[in-house]
Amino acid sequence: MRLTWLQPEDLLAHELHQAEQEGRDVTAVRARWLAAGGPPDPPRSGASPTPAAPHLRALAERLLDELEESLWTARTSGNPARPAFEDEARSADDGGPGAEPPVPGRGGPGAPPRGHHARVHAAWLGRAAGCLLGKPVEKLPLHGIRALARATGNWPLRTWFTAEGLPRDLAEAYPWNRRSAATSLAENIDGMPEDDDLNYPLLNLLLLRRHGPAFTTADVAALWLEELPAARTFTAERVAYRNLLNGVAPHRTARHRNPFREWIGALIRADVHGWTNPGDPAAAAAQARRDACLTHTGNGVYGAMFAAATIAEAAAGGGDVHHCLATGLTVVPTDSRLARAVRHGVHLARKTRDFDTVADRLHAAYGGHHWVHVVPNAALLAAALTHADGDFTGSITRVVAGGWDTDSNGATAGSIAGLLAGHPDALPSRWTAPLKNRLATSVGTFHGIGFDELADLTAELTHHPLPQEACRR
Repeated sequence: MRLTWLQPEDLLAHELHQAEQEGRDVTAVRARWLAAGGPPDPPRSGASPTPAAPHLRALAERLLDELEESLWTARTSGNPARPAFEDEARSADDGGPGAEPPVPGRGGPGAPPRGHHARVHAAWLGRAAGCLLGKPVEKLPLHGIRALARATGNWPLRTWFTAEGLPRDLAEAYPWNRRSAATSLAENIDGMPEDDDLNYPLLNLLLLRRHGPAFTTADVAALWLEELPAARTFTAERVAYRNLLNGVAPHRTARHRNPFREWIGALIRADVHGWTNPGDPAAAAAQARRDACLTHTGNGVYGAMFAAATIAEAAAGGGDVHHCLATGLTVVPTDSRLARAVRHGVHLARKTRDFDTVADRLHAAYGGHHWVHVVPNAALLAAALTHADGDFTGSITRVVAGGWDTDSNGATAGSIAGLLAGHPDALPSRWTAPLKNRLATSVGTFHGIGFDELADLTAELTHHPLPQEACRR
């Protein structure tokens, strides 16, 4: 059995790529790997097609550990000449001075703002609809998504994808996501199917119900082991889960043999932190950070903080999407790759009339990243929300049409645009009716729950006092 996202030979190839993006020199390590016959490029999906020979797998494990040690040494050396990536890449995993980016605090609010329950209900529905729209085309290249939609008269994208009327050659050239086609094409939708983009908000409801907003990263880890099936995790979350089972403690779980530490997984866990902190982006970002540092470092953590703060501002019921995105940027370092990418996406969207052109330029700028990396996806998310001016349909269709991690981006765009719409009835019925107020999941006792009940649970948790402390061990 070859478990995806865990094979040492695949992790090493991804780690070399990630280290270079952090600005580290891995020339010598790469040379050793290639000389031994290791593959030069990481697989696009979860596992390479064939297992590595035993000697190559053993070498991959050694090199992964060497790279982790060199990263940790650089972060803790105190050497003023350490590489430029240091301040950006460091996050809660070392707890050292300067690890907490400056977050402007306003203190915890009391009762939720008027209309909060309706906004949260719309956000749950929006998250589900946006995720479901993106599910069948996850992993497909940008030109493939466009070809499939055009062939069925659905371009510019305006509704669900369908296989009906699709020419056979296109179906063979760009196959739908095999796990999702049976539940997410227009002709197959029957309620909201299970997806990690919905599982994590459910887990965070459980987290806040059990521990309140002052939860620790260790609380997140314990909850996952109790309530989250291992097979429902991917990329950084699967590595961290494996690390926990192997006795690796947080926050080392985020960096030990974890080349996915700056991918999108922490960002997709941020919604509940924002929903339950309306008008307090600092508190939302602080919670998202403690959650994220179980699995991510650097820009992976910043992506979660940015999303949580943006969502918290939208949940307050005032302002527009542009103000909310700008607020989200206030909680992350301004010179981080995450912040620069978000600003780039916003800038392109403001000056470019055609969104296809925006997407093309983003793919040209960030095409060297894996399709699940947080940097390109955050840029695309911000661009789509900006270009659509926060409109619900425009936001989810633009971000899904832009490719990369289509279901995750659709989910976050739908959450934010749903909050801005303000009420479930403000969302077009073509997006909400097929959900049938029913969510499938393997998390806890939530299977089959309605989005109205989820809004009740979320609104109840909003009354808790809000912490401002940093990520704790």
